[in-house]
Amino acid sequence: MNHTRANTPFTRTTRGGGRGAAVSAGSRSGSSARGEFALPRTATPALPAVEGFAELDMPGELLATLGSQGVTIPFPIQAATLPNSLAGRDVLGRGRTGSGKTLAFGLALLARTAGRRAGAGQPLGLVLVPTRELAQQVSDALAPYARAVGLRMVTVVGGMSIGRQVSKLRGGAEIVVATPGRLKDLVDRGDCRLDRIAVTVLDEADQMADMGFMPQVTGLLDQVSPGGQRMLFSATLDRNVDLLVRRYLSDPVVHSVDPAAGAVTKMEHHVLHVHGADKYAATTEIAARDGRVIMFLDTKHAVDRLTEHLLHSGVRAAALHGGKSQPQRTRTLAQFKTGHVSVLVATNVAARGIHVDDLDLVVNVDPPTDHKDYLHRGGRTARAGKSGSVVTLVTPNQRRAVTRVMAAAGVVPRTTRVRSGEEVLHSITGAQAPSGVPVVITAPVAEPARKRGAGSRGRRRPASGPRRTPVRQPLSDAA
Repeated sequence: MNHTRANTPFTRTTRGGGRGAAVSAGSRSGSSARGEFALPRTATPALPAVEGFAELDMPGELLATLGSQGVTIPFPIQAATLPNSLAGRDVLGRGRTGSGKTLAFGLALLARTAGRRAGAGQPLGLVLVPTRELAQQVSDALAPYARAVGLRMVTVVGGMSIGRQVSKLRGGAEIVVATPGRLKDLVDRGDCRLDRIAVTVLDEADQMADMGFMPQVTGLLDQVSPGGQRMLFSATLDRNVDLLVRRYLSDPVVHSVDPAAGAVTKMEHHVLHVHGADKYAATTEIAARDGRVIMFLDTKHAVDRLTEHLLHSGVRAAALHGGKSQPQRTRTLAQFKTGHVSVLVATNVAARGIHVDDLDLVVNVDPPTDHKDYLHRGGRTARAGKSGSVVTLVTPNQRRAVTRVMAAAGVVPRTTRVRSGEEVLHSITGAQAPSGVPVVITAPVAEPARKRGAGSRGRRRPASGPRRTPVRQPLSDAA
């Protein structure tokens, strides 16, 4: 069954005007230079943005939970889209990671589902995301709000027990947060039906297209109720996403925050020219800095090799890539968030779906070859209105390619020649000499009883280190 929705008029896009440039319905934004498609022009005027959550037509339980979580003032993408999504309008939202997208779609999804009950294997709301980490982040971010209005959520991803996911679906879960592959498996097995879905969200739609999930995504959307509400959020909107917008969104309200503009104003961008023979030493000194850092490399083998080297040098590092099991990946992220590990060495699997409070440095040990990868890697810092730095190490043979990537991303970096041991490397990155005393990262001691109960209610479980006082959810997206 094909649920193609009515096409809407489109307008050619031009670059938005500066930081936080918001696009109201029918206006222009974006950058055709970056290959982005023309944003649709809505036929129905959008409701005006609000200044506070109290102005929104939401259940009192959600408003109270916002207050208890320390979330007081909506970010622009929330203020602009929530009045319209709460009214049932389709939404097309573009904003860089950290701009508040998860609450922008999550509050509307939960408010419009509150008071309804799902049958066995028949959820009422769906959030599709490209990666397991992002699925868990979205679930963690929305869990307190879902509990406040009595809605049950299940996270459906690969690498975890499909039997447990089936059990939760059969027990009745109103909201499903899923990656396309695992959800398709459950639908094909007859364990999940999508015909009662009333609100559908696609988060990081461009990444799903880049990862080759488009056939699964369209196949799943074709099974969703054709009269339901659709919301599509992404940091970039390229022509692959154009298909989804034209086919599945009807007269959407459009809100756009230029990802490059946000990156330029909230981040410092540095290109550090290094000699190939000195690159490993410079990388090690950056890793030995005070504070946490994410380091990106291209391959699993390179990630494992650098991690082993850093541990031998006395740096508390851990590896994250697709070759790790999901429990390993979950444990490593928890160790990084609690500070048990200070350096996360990762492939692009960590470029989306990871939110860490007060992470102020991202290092591209291997420069990305695509401008979207650059923006998403950098999006792990400078989140929730805070600042941060993105450092890219560039050897002589990489300079021309990196210049092209920066131009496509709309970034003008500061370029500096550096060598290991120099003061300029320290001043830019906080680099310092490592201790040289090898370290071993030990797995945390399990807390029996309590962990199982907390997990069954969707609460984040501490995976390492001493028990910590819960940190209030910042006003940012979990992407």
